[in-house]
Amino acid sequence: MNPRILVFGHGAQAILVAHCKQLQQTASAAKTVKVVIQMVDHNLIADLAVDSSEADVLVRQAYGDDVADGNMESLISSEMQEYSTGNILKGRFVGKAGDDAVIDVGLKSEGLVHKSEFDNWDSLQSGDEIEVILEELEDENGIVKLSKRKADRIRNWNKVLETYNEGDIIEGKGVRRIKGGLLIDIGVPAFLPASQIDVRRPSDVNQFIGKTLRAEIIKIDVPRRNIVVSRRTLIENERDEAKQRLLNTINEGDIITGKVTNVAEFGAFIDLGGIDGLLHVTDMSWGRIKHPNEMCSVGDDLEVKVLKVDFDSEKIALGLKQKEASPWDDIEQRFPVQTKVTGKVVNLVSYGAFIHLEDGVEGLVHVSEMSWRKRINHPSEIVQPGDEIEVIVLDIDKDKHEISLGMKQVESNPWELVTEKYPIDTILSGAIRNLTNYGAFVEIEPGIDGLLHVSDISWTEKIAHPNEKYKKGDVVECIVLEIDLEKQRISLGMKQMQEDPWKINIPELYKPGMVVDGVVTKITNFGVFVELEEGLEGLLHISELADKKVENPQDIVKPGEKVNVKILRVDLEDRKIGLSLKRAQTGEDIPGDWEESAIESETPARGGMDDHGALGSDKIEL
Repeated sequence: MNPRILVFGHGAQAILVAHCKQLQQTASAAKTVKVVIQMVDHNLIADLAVDSSEADVLVRQAYGDDVADGNMESLISSEMQEYSTGNILKGRFVGKAGDDAVIDVGLKSEGLVHKSEFDNWDSLQSGDEIEVILEELEDENGIVKLSKRKADRIRNWNKVLETYNEGDIIEGKGVRRIKGGLLIDIGVPAFLPASQIDVRRPSDVNQFIGKTLRAEIIKIDVPRRNIVVSRRTLIENERDEAKQRLLNTINEGDIITGKVTNVAEFGAFIDLGGIDGLLHVTDMSWGRIKHPNEMCSVGDDLEVKVLKVDFDSEKIALGLKQKEASPWDDIEQRFPVQTKVTGKVVNLVSYGAFIHLEDGVEGLVHVSEMSWRKRINHPSEIVQPGDEIEVIVLDIDKDKHEISLGMKQVESNPWELVTEKYPIDTILSGAIRNLTNYGAFVEIEPGIDGLLHVSDISWTEKIAHPNEKYKKGDVVECIVLEIDLEKQRISLGMKQMQEDPWKINIPELYKPGMVVDGVVTKITNFGVFVELEEGLEGLLHISELADKKVENPQDIVKPGEKVNVKILRVDLEDRKIGLSLKRAQTGEDIPGDWEESAIESETPARGGMDDHGALGSDKIEL
């Protein structure tokens, strides 16, 4: 539709009157008028059949005296300004067209407003007055574009400016999350930065959407129509007041309810109303818990006991388990020492296994208390978490909440029968379980080992390390030499199963002055060891290698070399044989003071064998 055109000449008033009648009948206040003043045929006025005086009255009623006197420019100017885009208009709800509301604002055609802009869509009634903003007089479809939401925002913004100032306290509902914070509706959207939502920046601002929040206006930017608010200052002030009230009234031993604000590995922080208290993980339960979240979660209301209050640092220690009696109060009566109990393995560590006896009570089985017969490196060799086992209560430390338990004590101690089964001089066989530099451990039976010392392997051989003769797993025959039940030790020997050759055979076969054959076995810095027969060695001192001074024995002999040597002495007490190479070659007699001088010059205390400072064949440089 085109705008109404009123044609004015000498009979303009008559035409205008007719139009005013039409407006009155339709009650449609279409006030935007475009006037084109032209000359018109007088017959047109006559056709209207309106008396000139009546027309004048109607014109003045409808448009005012200024227009009735012929000043149509003022009408056009004022009406066009009222209907400019961006202006707020009052309209009437006419009806619904699908998802749109039809609004009559007095223009040539009605405008449409989408249902999403109405809070009361279902209750709209024909004739309801609605304020809208004129966005466009006519779009490409000839429809007037209107917006109720924008009109509401402008009205609300003006209302906010009239009502509030910076520093005022307002309430608003969280609407949606935006970059850096949250939008809240206080009549107009206001920005609540994430850092100002709470005392501590929340991990997720979505939790505040839909909630009514109190906040302080910290900035109003009129040109940009922007309002910034803060909850933090309000909360801090409220918490300070609450904290002082709490510190003035709280006492150790009080039972108090708070809200869990944070859960960490070491415990949970509880908001007591203005101040946070720490509920340590060790104070949550008398029983075992892996993490505090087994006992509480953020947001939980928790009743706790005040354990300690430090007024200077404003720190409060809280307890949950202390609300109940400690299961350790009468622990000795319920688990007497030396009684047998059943428990469940709950945890394994390198040094033992923790056994759950009842809620809040656990004991430790040390690895040394797991088996009489087996050497245990880790408890997993014997038990696994979840196993039900029988144990003996060995000791209780009530103050430290510790119970020592034993598994092996459930069975009889095999060491109690050792003296009966393996009396001294008993010959037995066993596998070598382990080798050390001082001997070999021989398994007599599972859980019972005997030590075969290196000095008890041979009467004649000087053995530096048992690995020269044996390896793990070798089965050897030994004789029981000694039993120490208190220390749970058995001493074994091999040479003792044979007659000592130093008592009869060696003195008879090897006498001073004799020249015998031998083989070089070891070279040391003080001399050379020569094997005279299997298992029997003598010492060829460096001074007896040659007539000249010898700096390095390897300049004279080599390992494995056959030599003729003269016996200088046979020491039955120290089990040593002294030899000479140079005297065997020259036939020189034994000097009377040789034995004394040789003994003084020998570096080793016991014959100069490998276990007394010899280089050994592995240390010889060839």
